[in-house]
Amino acid sequence: MASAARRARLVARLHALAPPRRDGADVRVVRAPGRVNLIGEHTDYNLGFVMPVAIGLETWIAAVERPDRRVELTSLAHGDTRTFELDRLPPPGGSWIDYVAGTAWSLMEAGVALRGLTGVVETTIPIGAGLSSSAALELAAAWALSSQLPPPLAPLALARAAQRAENEYVGVNSGLMDQFAATFGARGAALLLDCRSLEQRAIALPAGFVLVAVDSRSPHRLGASQYNARRAQCEAAVAALAVRHPTVRSLRDVDRALLGDLAELVDETTVRRVRHVVEENDRVVAAAAALEVGRVAEVGRLMAESHASLRDLYEVSSVELDALVAIAESVEGVTGARMTGAGFGGCTVNLVSAGAVDRLRAAIATEYPRLTGGDARCYVVSAVEGAGPGI
Repeated sequence: MASAARRARLVARLHALAPPRRDGADVRVVRAPGRVNLIGEHTDYNLGFVMPVAIGLETWIAAVERPDRRVELTSLAHGDTRTFELDRLPPPGGSWIDYVAGTAWSLMEAGVALRGLTGVVETTIPIGAGLSSSAALELAAAWALSSQLPPPLAPLALARAAQRAENEYVGVNSGLMDQFAATFGARGAALLLDCRSLEQRAIALPAGFVLVAVDSRSPHRLGASQYNARRAQCEAAVAALAVRHPTVRSLRDVDRALLGDLAELVDETTVRRVRHVVEENDRVVAAAAALEVGRVAEVGRLMAESHASLRDLYEVSSVELDALVAIAESVEGVTGARMTGAGFGGCTVNLVSAGAVDRLRAAIATEYPRLTGGDARCYVVSAVEGAGPGI
């Protein structure tokens, strides 16, 4: 749906909850994108390299300011209304509103003045698909809650405030990638982010190709998954190596030579986790270089290597994700395919020649139910700009 039409529909839904002022000037409509990660998985919290793309599957909030400090939001996706008081934030309760309350807490900790509001939330991001619906909600909430626009934090500080909400309030130890992508998204481009220095640059996606996100319909749930366990294994490896090599402060400081030392210090499973991260960082750098000179086939090869590593070394893939990748790799015109996001379900990302999209859809519609008994959904996604007003 076009932005203007979605805005009008959301404002109409909002007015059913909160009658408008005569001039309508009190209505604020904001949006934030989801993301796919082209390559670089489980490297962000290890201070490595990632290459996310902000996508045109988005979360929108239409809101009107209240005279009190109450936040009342109705989710059109969940079909419920949730409330909290800015001055008496509730503990996390396991619902979608936790991400909004956590963002409010984090912003207030950063000194940002907030406002009470009544609003409606709509999203086109499939929930639980690994396309970062949580970060999109956090960034949209930040723009809706702030007393002034744009929020009075530098963009990077805003992204980090949203990350802090997820880490310290919701309790998921995610890295910065999702909130970064939702903040800094660039139209037509992927974002190469160095998660240690926080240096970034936009890299144009290749002409004649599109990104297709395929939802396995096998949702991942980060809070209940082994995500935090993988992070703990990485931290344990850093601590073990730092005894011998004091300059090692994160897995970003580990190269292939140090993997030999690590094998003497930790169990074999942890070594595999670290090997994935070290090699994945190399793949991201190589993929960025290949994109910049138009070597699209090389990007596809690196995507295939990334998926195999996530499956075999980091062990965060699933039967459904592996099936989707295998199907995509059998389709002429699909250059690259891999799982995207934290894993344990969710989506794959596919780099596809524009003329091959229908073939990919047809193959998935036929083969995925046969292989898994499931029903996947395909989303052709474009690279869009980061969070802001919903014009």
